[in-house]
Amino acid sequence: MTFILATFLFASTAVGQQSSVVDALVEKPVFSETATAREMIVSCRKMVPDDVEIAGHINRRSRRGTQVAAYRYNLKRRGGNTVFEMFDDKGVSVPFKKEGRLLDTDITWSDLTLDYLWWDDISFDAEKESETAQGIICRVVLLKKGSRSVRIWIDKRTGAMLQAHELTDGKVTRELFCTSLKKFGERWAPRNIEVGPPGAKYRTKIVIEDIK
Repeated sequence: MTFILATFLFASTAVGQQSSVVDALVEKPVFSETATAREMIVSCRKMVPDDVEIAGHINRRSRRGTQVAAYRYNLKRRGGNTVFEMFDDKGVSVPFKKEGRLLDTDITWSDLTLDYLWWDDISFDAEKESETAQGIICRVVLLKKGSRSVRIWIDKRTGAMLQAHELTDGKVTRELFCTSLKKFGERWAPRNIEVGPPGAKYRTKIVIEDIK
């Protein structure tokens, strides 16, 4: 979820040629077989630097797959604080609330900030400790805070989060998928992310165009 833009606070350099998720299979694993769930989450936290600027666009599609709305965005993090702006197709700033979904998209504030990575209740998922996502074997970690819980899939080779599910009463209510990866310096991070309710044929798509 929603990685993640979640995205996407990962390292510095401009986004160039897109890499598929499967390209990461050539990488040497960054985690040992004995790595704990907490160690994997701490590694994910390190991929969200305090100082970063990200630019890209968000496309919302209908159930038929046609584009319904498109927004450009700028995200800045300074000292751990996040400033996020959205613009319409004419470049006019669009106000939004941090609560609930952003405008008419499926994206939430958690998708932008990955705040759940800092929750302290961390464990491997008892049901899905190891599972394939996007053709890559991942470790599945469960994070909890109060009534909220998020299940995330972490690639053992790159340390990147490939998939996230938000759970309510044990049932999946929202899904985030990384459909492509990009290597920034020595780190892999999502390049394209799709967010939506479970089973949705068409989702909101987040594209990261530039990171510096």
